[in-house]
Amino acid sequence: MMSSEVNVSLSRANLSLEGILGIPAQAAGVVLFAHGSGSGRLSPRNTFVAHHLQKGGFATLLMDLLTPDEADDRRKVFDIDLLADRLLMAKAWLEKDSSTRGLAIAYFGASTGAGAALQAAARDASSIEAVVSRGGRPDLAEPYLAKVTAPTLLIVGGDDEPVISMNRSAYRLLTCPKKLVIVQGATHLFEEPGTLEQVAEHALNWFQQYVSRNSAGPTVTGKKERVV
Repeated sequence: MMSSEVNVSLSRANLSLEGILGIPAQAAGVVLFAHGSGSGRLSPRNTFVAHHLQKGGFATLLMDLLTPDEADDRRKVFDIDLLADRLLMAKAWLEKDSSTRGLAIAYFGASTGAGAALQAAARDASSIEAVVSRGGRPDLAEPYLAKVTAPTLLIVGGDDEPVISMNRSAYRLLTCPKKLVIVQGATHLFEEPGTLEQVAEHALNWFQQYVSRNSAGPTVTGKKERVV
């Protein structure tokens, strides 16, 4: 499915954040990306996943959650409250923009961005129908995990041992429909051949299962899936 991509700018007070919005015809919903470790809208891994989701019928918004100066500050990179605030700012923009207004919204978070996505999903659940974490740090949102209602998929590399443990602990705290997928042979960045493709396909399947095409309401069934 072909989609068009445009550069967008999200502004509030003296803050301006840049993003890339991709919208296929008859989008089923829009996936807002939360990048990690100071990366932004040009992240090659998230761009790969975004294009796969666009082919599957989902609009995507890849955006910088931090300004260039902030991205160089390691304290800001791990400031999950700040990152969640910026995600909620972007969510509000999606809800008002004429090209995305009315679409169901989902989050895709990577690394520290996953913690921000889960916190944002807990703080404002309206319109949020699903969350996917890639190599994420859901533990950084631990106080919020029990409040997440959107179905949540945690994807971790099989050779990313410390992060597997963090995700297993977070999985136990989640009370929403949930699943933990471990991609065998993958390290933290999913650089091994074929592993990022698996991430993209797992994410697409999750969004197709839980994001309603007509945005009429949540598709949550209450069913929980076993941890892998």
